[in-house]
Amino acid sequence: MILDFERPIKELEARIGELHRLAGESEGLQAEISRLEEALAAARRRIFTNLSPYQRVQVARHPDRPNFRAYRDALADDFYELSGDRAHGEDHAVRGGFARLKRGGHNVVLIGHDKGSDVESRVRGNFGMAHPEGYRKVRRLYDLAARFSMPVVTLVDTPGAFAGRQAEERGQAWAISEDLMALARSPVPIVCVIIGEGGSGGALAMCAADYVGMLENSYLSVIAPEACASIIFRDPGRAAEAAAAMKITARDLKQHEIVDEVLDEPLGGAHNEPETAIESVGSALERVLPELATIDPSSLIKRRYERYRRIGNHAMRNGTA
Repeated sequence: MILDFERPIKELEARIGELHRLAGESEGLQAEISRLEEALAAARRRIFTNLSPYQRVQVARHPDRPNFRAYRDALADDFYELSGDRAHGEDHAVRGGFARLKRGGHNVVLIGHDKGSDVESRVRGNFGMAHPEGYRKVRRLYDLAARFSMPVVTLVDTPGAFAGRQAEERGQAWAISEDLMALARSPVPIVCVIIGEGGSGGALAMCAADYVGMLENSYLSVIAPEACASIIFRDPGRAAEAAAAMKITARDLKQHEIVDEVLDEPLGGAHNEPETAIESVGSALERVLPELATIDPSSLIKRRYERYRRIGNHAMRNGTA
């Protein structure tokens, strides 16, 4: 998949690839390749350092962006997955279990939305939109983390919780609210990284944390820009305008003190260099987990409470409420 604003980059890459195939020992072609490579670097820098909020939303949704499984396999030496909610069934949209992180050797409960990597896995995981049983499974994992005094690491990438009738009949809102209460009361460190989409309550159920980091081309919002434009402007075609007004990008949220850190992505986005983006997340976890481990449980809970109380105060001070 090629995003519209990426086309000049992809065209240059294709031309360079073709010239490499034809070049051989030709000095003339080697000089042309060097010129085009300089033009490619300049185009990539110009485009990806000036993305609009809605373009960042499109990057966050890119199907080649590394998913939960990619992070799990790269960051964890050992992962023991736990399934089911002990009430209704298994939900493949959200996965989790016990893990040992390669960097630092931390034992954690690792949880994340799983959008899948091909048609079959995406359909099975409902494109990362979890059902009530998925959020009840998450609650079970939160409880296990508290029982065994293990930090929780969540990787958020969801358009939102599944909004169908069956989900409501099975208690979607109740399941998410129980997750929020479990996070608020948890005596162990909660670390969240938003690696792609952070949609509505489906994301919030996994990001009420002691530390929230966001990859720079991710977003966090109560509603998708298209849905917001449909409600406010009566025109989903004005999604780009809605995205700009909603302040949903990583840097906007850092400025408003809703997230703690913006994690750099490779120039061109995580979908072009997955290993670099995963390394950025791994470095953040290695740095943050030891810091939080030194804080006693009662202080953690108090700090978490005060953290979310401050968000509205910041908006009032800056006249953005």
